[in-house]
This record gives sequence, structure tokens and C-alpha cells, in this order.
Amino acid sequence: MSTMTMAKALNEGLRAAMAADVKVLMFGEEVGQLGGVFRITEGLQKEFGPTRVYDTPLAESGIVGTAIGLAMRGYRPVCEIQFDGFVFPAFDQITTQLAKMTYRHEGALSLPVVIRIPYGGHIGAVEHHQESPEAYFAHTAGLRVVSPATSHDAYWMIQDAISSPDPVIFLEPKSRYWQKGDVDMANRQAPMERAVVVREGRDVTLIGHGAIVSMLLQVADVAEDEGTSVEVIDLRSISPLDWDTLVTSAQSTGRVVVVQEAPGNASVGSEIAATLAERTFYTLEAPVVRVSGLDTPFPPAQLESSYLPSVDRILDAIDRVMAY
Repeated sequence: MSTMTMAKALNEGLRAAMAADVKVLMFGEEVGQLGGVFRITEGLQKEFGPTRVYDTPLAESGIVGTAIGLAMRGYRPVCEIQFDGFVFPAFDQITTQLAKMTYRHEGALSLPVVIRIPYGGHIGAVEHHQESPEAYFAHTAGLRVVSPATSHDAYWMIQDAISSPDPVIFLEPKSRYWQKGDVDMANRQAPMERAVVVREGRDVTLIGHGAIVSMLLQVADVAEDEGTSVEVIDLRSISPLDWDTLVTSAQSTGRVVVVQEAPGNASVGSEIAATLAERTFYTLEAPVVRVSGLDTPFPPAQLESSYLPSVDRILDAIDRVMAY
């Protein structure tokens, strides 16, 4: 067991994947000698050489297009998109090419491409640097979309993503990069497509992913002091969703609150709320409630606390479902 930041855990996971398979390549803007703007790839070029870890032009469409070609030739490329809002120049390559080629070839062609995207708020940055674009990719058939919430999951899930035969959108909650956690480097615990119950409870289920999970655990502590037992689920995989875990918890507690940083309209939270309402209707004690970012562009940094979910907003949602 080691204690490390999420940034270090990702770095160690990438190192392990590159050491295990010479076909793993890593590239993006400033990922080589600099080690990336968040230093996630720090030291990897020195260790594995500039033919396996290298810098690219500032051209996200070209980065992903190159990755597709390399995957077709048998490599396992790992791309870094520098910030969440920078992924959209590559959106066409991702959603109309990368996501569809395996289906188009009736399974005969595999595209094991990983696209790493630092995402989400809580760092006081400007527009295009704090967005949560997961719903765009979760809506696109042919892509896996995952997001770790802990250092342990970051270490193992990046390796799972690289070994996957499918293209993976790997969303890294940048506000968690510098927070430390325990990493069991000998025990994976759960595959990346599984949701996990990180805290058991009786009265209400809180569901979230990425940076939101640590906030949900804070909420659970406060709610416990107020007499409400809260179960917390870390989605880990956004597409596909682990419905077995979600349904089991919803049936057990009878009340569900879904929390996300992304806007609420046509979102991952919307899908979870609708499907749980369908599948657990006769055991729910209250409507499924969502807490999300606002349906506006991401605001200036000084206003992010008004835009993003907060402990108070989530506690208010718990009060609403407990009132039934």
C-alpha cells in the first residue's frame, strides 16, 4: 500500500502500462519533456524514449486522427487533451470515426485508443478549462467513458483503459490531482466498468462520479449527524453504467439523489434518474432528485461556487426526498 496524489497515481499507472506493452504510445501537447501541463506524464519520455512519448502540434483533431491510424496498425495510443474545453476540435474524429469504426467493420477492427481529458471545476480557472463534457461522449455508441475518483482507481483504471480493446474517454477530475490517497498496487479491487458502494447507508442513495464523490462523502457525514443514513455510490464508469449496483441500492434505500458538475439538461444524471424511475418505481419512496451544474456556459472563476453543486445544495436535495 502506497500513499500518493492522483497525479502521481496516474503517472505510475501509465508507467506500468508502458512497461508491460511496447505497443503503448503516449502523445499530446507538451507531454514529453515538460510532462504535461499537470505533469501527469512527467519522466515518461526520459524512461521510454521520444519515439514512445512525444509532443504534438496544437491540433486536437490531428492528435486523435493520428491515434486512430496508429491503432489500426496495432498500437495502443494514449492521447492527452490538455483541458476539457479543448477536446471539441477533435469531436468529429472521436464521434464519427473512432466510435464507429469497429461497428462499421463488424468487429474485425479494434481501436484501443485512450483519450485522457482533465475535466471539471473547483480550480478557479477560466472558461474552456473547467467544463464537464461527459454527456457528449456517453451519448455516442462505441465509446467507453470512465472517471476515477480516488488515487487507487486512477492507478488501476488507466491501466484497464489502455488494455481495453475499445476506445476509452478517460476523464480525470483535475481538482483531485493534488489530493492524496492510498493505492494498493497489488490489488485492483474492481474492474473499471463497475460502480462501487463507497459508503453504505439505509435511508437515501447518493450517486456521483469524479470529483463529486469526495463531496458526497462529506455530505454523508453531515447527514449522519442529522440522523439520516446515506449510501454513496461512485459510478466510475459513465458509459456503460453499472445498472445492477444502482438498482440494488435504489431498491434498498428507496430514495435517490444524483449529483454531477455538468449541466442537468439531457445529462448523465438525467439518464440515471429516468432509468431508475423505470426499474425501481414500485420500491421508490420519493422521486429521484438531481443536483447539477447550471444550464449555462461555465461562468467566470469568481462565480464557480454559485454554479457547481455544493454540500448545502445536496443536503437540501436529501431533505426533499426524505420529506416524502
